[in-house]
Amino acid sequence: MRMSRRTLLAAGTAATALTPLAATVAEQRGHSLRTGFERLQADGYATLGGRRIGIVTNPTGITRDVRHIVDVMHADDRVNLVAVFGPEHGFRGTAQAGGSEGRYDDPATGLPVYDTYLKSGQPLADIFTASGVDTVVFDIQDVGARFYTYIWTLYDCMEAAQLAGKHFVVLDRPNPVTGRAAQGPVLHKEFASFVGRQPIAQAHGMTVAELARLFNGEFLAAPVALDTVLMSGWKRSEFYDASGLPWVPPSPNMPTADTALVYSGTCLFEGTNLSEGRGTTRPFELLGADGIDGHWALEAGRLGLPGVHFREAYFAPTFSKFQGKTIGGVQIHVHDRAAYDPVRTGIALLVTAKKVWSGFAWRSDNWIDKLTGSTQVRTMIDAGATADEVVAAWQDELKAFQRVRKEYLLYG
Repeated sequence: MRMSRRTLLAAGTAATALTPLAATVAEQRGHSLRTGFERLQADGYATLGGRRIGIVTNPTGITRDVRHIVDVMHADDRVNLVAVFGPEHGFRGTAQAGGSEGRYDDPATGLPVYDTYLKSGQPLADIFTASGVDTVVFDIQDVGARFYTYIWTLYDCMEAAQLAGKHFVVLDRPNPVTGRAAQGPVLHKEFASFVGRQPIAQAHGMTVAELARLFNGEFLAAPVALDTVLMSGWKRSEFYDASGLPWVPPSPNMPTADTALVYSGTCLFEGTNLSEGRGTTRPFELLGADGIDGHWALEAGRLGLPGVHFREAYFAPTFSKFQGKTIGGVQIHVHDRAAYDPVRTGIALLVTAKKVWSGFAWRSDNWIDKLTGSTQVRTMIDAGATADEVVAAWQDELKAFQRVRKEYLLYG
């Protein structure tokens, strides 16, 4: 890892300091937190002054009264907004997992919308050049997990903006599952993919602005000209409901902030032949397969994992694995968010599922290795390791990441 925070700041990458303001509408309603966009708008868009703006966003890019920031900025003469860039699921959110909206003109604003999904490097830089923008703005709600693809859209767009000679601005939003210490294994570079471009922890415990600074200082071949418009009033210990912000599903299978709480652990079931709950009203909280009964919940419960209970559950997914078939499994009930460790819980559920269900299998493409970032989790579980032994195996690399991560944290 190459560039220290001090060197990065000297190179011109800095957080934008905005003028302290009088009480905003949010504060008058009892909310002390202000998002990056709220601070940008309240400061008269000074950071964007005189620039031709393109914005990377999706349905989560909203104001507190649920207006989309593209609609707000387009209607404001102080902003020269000329293009929108849509990630996975699309700018307006019309596409399911693994899809996007393609290139079109937005009916509401007339703005050209360009598709960034699965585009990176020079091809994405060429899109930025063709759009005519000189500054790319990013505002998307993340959920705190390495394999949630929006943070790699951020990375790819930063890299492409540097190649195209564009300025880059990140508008920060809360990490909905807090900014506590990172958890889980760290990606090994040979397993890099769109669910993990660079070696960060499975639950990174950072905001998108902090990640942008980390990417710029540690991973990009050359740093992009970066501004980060920070939140005010956010504390690292706070979960999303403390923000007073409305929750908009960042993707179709992330319906609530409760989903985000478990996702960094139970998304690992995408790498198995069990259902991860897609096609139900509780994706990633419901897990199961045909042939599983109440023994799984009992076995998981015996582990005494902190902050969580497991309930025997039966459900019939409306799409994805086991579509239309009633299957058995568990529902995760988090009763103490502060004590709950989602990654350890996800590993424990993998270990116990393999123990109680003879039909357990990994996906044939070893997708689990891309999700966990190496072969270690899969091979240890196959060899009969306990959940605690698996978790212990990644502690040295996690501590190393924690030391690097600390340099880029922006909030107390």
